[in-house]
Amino acid sequence: MTDISTSSAAGERNPVAVAGTRTAADAVTPELVARLVEGITVGAEPAVTQSFSPFTGEVLAEIPESGPEAVADAFARARVAQAAWALRPLRERAAVLLRFHDLLFAAQAELLDLVQSETGKTRAHAFEEVSAAALEARHYGRAAAKYLKPRRRGGVYPVLTQVREVRQPKGVIGQISPWNYPLALFVGDAIPAFVAGNAVVTKPDTQTALTALRARELMVEAGLPAELWQIVIGDGPVVGPEVVAHADYVSFTGSTRTGRDVAQRAAARLIGASMELGGKNAMLVLADADLDKAAEGAVRACFSSAGQLCISIERLYVAAEVADAFLEKFAARTRALRLGNTLAWGADMGSLVAQRQLDTVTRHVEEAVKNGAKVLAGGQARPDVGPLFFEPTILDGVTEESAVCTEETFGPVVSVYRFGSEDEAVERANGTPYGLNSSVWSRSTRHAVAVAQRLHSGTVNVNEGYAPAYASVAAPMGGMGDSGIGRRHGSEGILKYTEPQTIAVQKLISMSPSFGMDDEGYAKFQTRALGAMKALRLK
Repeated sequence: MTDISTSSAAGERNPVAVAGTRTAADAVTPELVARLVEGITVGAEPAVTQSFSPFTGEVLAEIPESGPEAVADAFARARVAQAAWALRPLRERAAVLLRFHDLLFAAQAELLDLVQSETGKTRAHAFEEVSAAALEARHYGRAAAKYLKPRRRGGVYPVLTQVREVRQPKGVIGQISPWNYPLALFVGDAIPAFVAGNAVVTKPDTQTALTALRARELMVEAGLPAELWQIVIGDGPVVGPEVVAHADYVSFTGSTRTGRDVAQRAAARLIGASMELGGKNAMLVLADADLDKAAEGAVRACFSSAGQLCISIERLYVAAEVADAFLEKFAARTRALRLGNTLAWGADMGSLVAQRQLDTVTRHVEEAVKNGAKVLAGGQARPDVGPLFFEPTILDGVTEESAVCTEETFGPVVSVYRFGSEDEAVERANGTPYGLNSSVWSRSTRHAVAVAQRLHSGTVNVNEGYAPAYASVAAPMGGMGDSGIGRRHGSEGILKYTEPQTIAVQKLISMSPSFGMDDEGYAKFQTRALGAMKALRLK
């Protein structure tokens, strides 16, 4: 590779990082693939599909597929394993997660290679996945006992009615995980299910199956029974519905369109589901923001993992009085980002994952420009770097008829809009059906938090783009509106995988007329007793 400095309408083109020569072909060997695919539940004569290197477009691996019968078999095996697993003491289940935490870092170099090879992201962004998975393993390994412990509840009669709320596992969780964060989301949604006593059948995206299979290997090495985590592979419209058809609960991450279908199928079976779906996330740069810090933060918020992050920023609202100064700083930093296509540290942004992503990004940018938008940075595909590379792009003056204004791009493109008042900024930020993540920048924390509380999104980050809220795994993370239902992380992220059970023990007196009372006498007694409890301020 060579540095490129050809001038374009938006200024200098993004330079290419030249810090390494190792490629996906060096990391993903036939021997590794052969070992990993043994972890897939398949039928007698499985069909075979292929995954590809986003960096080069070359075939990465041949992956056997699971048909409907194999999915049914996976759930049958998981159910047998789950019955025994649920009887294991909670401390033993939690210990598996803590050992897994250590194994993630011990296998870090190999995991980074796999994540990069399958997604095309930079090594630094791949490391975000390793650290996110480890954070969640540590958290639930330490906190599961607190979340799941039996809790005393007030009985109808103080002392005489003793009530406990206990948590029972759902059974077998059906998980459908995406390609964009194949380690963090694959592991993160399964970990709390396991420690709560469940089994999991996961359908990862075929493109990123190897990362998922290696993570499962590490969990088994940490002590998870192998049959407890079944992996099935196949085309989403074929295998996905089969997963939902057999599951006791569904965990889904993907598009809003597919999420609606999953929700309908789950509802028809009267099972629960949690979903993280699409987003059109907004960042607000208020008039009192530190513009240098905001510009640096916007680069991270908009272009991490080439914008293929559900919680990345796609809409940028800037106070009109500081917009020109901010955009000068932001555009300069964006044009300086280094593109990378090897398994090396040093690159700032990697590749898109598939042709469909490149097509969407290209269409959104070209349509916006046709409708009058100005390209402040980027704006072009970079086939000289790799077949799926697109420059980090800033669009100014985007009009409402452009798809990039309201549709999720899921690529390295951000649209800039100026606002005159904070009321206007809040209204426009809330002006889509989505509500996943947002960001507010101000020198005053109190000011920023006040604005944050007005935003319709599941997470809001102050003076950062997405990382603080997502990485704070003790707090819930998820979307409002078309961005999903349910939450991952925190108490909600584990309790959703359980059924609450109330156990009430009645002592001395029964819940019926006694001591010679008839029905009318019993009603009078109850009336006096309930009135007395209110007067005594009993709950």
